[in-house]
Order: sequence, then C-alpha cells, then structure tokens
Amino acid sequence: MSISLADLLLYSGALVILFLTPGPVWLALMARALSGGFQAAWPLALGVAVGDIIWPLVAILGISWILSVFDVFMAVLRWVACGVFIIMGALLIKHAHQKISADNSLTRPGLWPGFLAGIIVILGNPKAVLFYMGVLPGFFDLRSVTPLDVAAILGVSVAIPMIGNLILAAGVGHVRAIITKPETLARINVTSGVLLIAVGMLIPLI
Repeated sequence: MSISLADLLLYSGALVILFLTPGPVWLALMARALSGGFQAAWPLALGVAVGDIIWPLVAILGISWILSVFDVFMAVLRWVACGVFIIMGALLIKHAHQKISADNSLTRPGLWPGFLAGIIVILGNPKAVLFYMGVLPGFFDLRSVTPLDVAAILGVSVAIPMIGNLILAAGVGHVRAIITKPETLARINVTSGVLLIAVGMLIPLI
C-alpha cells in the first residue's frame, strides 16, 4: 500500500467532521427514525453507503467522461432530491397527529424505498460532492494509488459515515420509543416536515 497510515487517519478524521456537519442525510435519517424507528432508518443508511462508495471512486478515477456524465446526472438528481424532500415534509405535516405506531406507507416505508431514498439523498448531497470531489484529492496522491490503496480509501469512506448514521438512527429511534404525548409528536412531525421542505427548496439553489 503506497498511502501512509497517517494520511489515512487524517482522512478518517475529516470524514468524522463531515459526518458531524448536519445536512440532508441527517434530516432524512431523523425523519424516518421518528416515523418508523430504527427499522425504518437503517435501509436509508445502507443506501447512503452506496453513494459513499461512488463519490470517492469517481474522485480517485478522475476520468473526464465520467465527470461529464455525472454533471448531467447530478442536475437530474438535484431535482429528484428536491421533490423527495418536499413530499416527505408535506406528508409529515399532513400526518403530524398520527400515532407513530400506525402501520402504513408513511411510517413503514419498507426496506427498498428506504434504501433508494438513501442513494438519492447522498448522490444529490452538495456537502458530499464538495468533500469527495474537492477535498479527498488533497489527502492522497491519486496519480500513484494502487488497488489496495483504493480499497482502503473506499473502506474508510463507507465505514465511518455508516457507523455514524446507524448510531444516529438508533439514538433517534430510542427517543421515538419514549415519546408518548400526541402533542409532542405533532410538534416534532411539523418541525421535521418544515425542515425537509426547506431543504428540498434549497437543493436546486445550491
């Protein structure tokens, strides 16, 4: 492996800081965990992990034609992500007074919808794009990386955000379990809904 352990540890620290910076992934995880608990949020974290493989891989490869394709893809995903957040927020507000134990498509979105939402959120997340495309190349000499180096970088890029997202989902899921007052739930749902709509409206402008 040509990259040093010190460089990899420094990059890992940057990933921790990236995770601790609130963004669309946080909001999406919190909204799903509040509505359906940990079982509704972990598929989204898994979908986010897919994006955490794609972006650093694109940055490492540095192939111009891939970047040109992703420019168009990003424009489409930006509007898709916009619609997803606005719809999620509107549904949360609409069902603000609904019990969190209710079993329907809003509170029990299922594994596959949660997974797809995670992919959309991370691929359309400007914070992730800026980090992987603009910051990652500064940590390593990408001209001389080996396949083992690439595997190590991708492994760290996936593991740290994934662990953080699962901890966040579990924490919010635990809070959800002790919420009993309907008025408290309604305030949380309305607040989450407004935040999701706000993020959805801001995505096309970033």
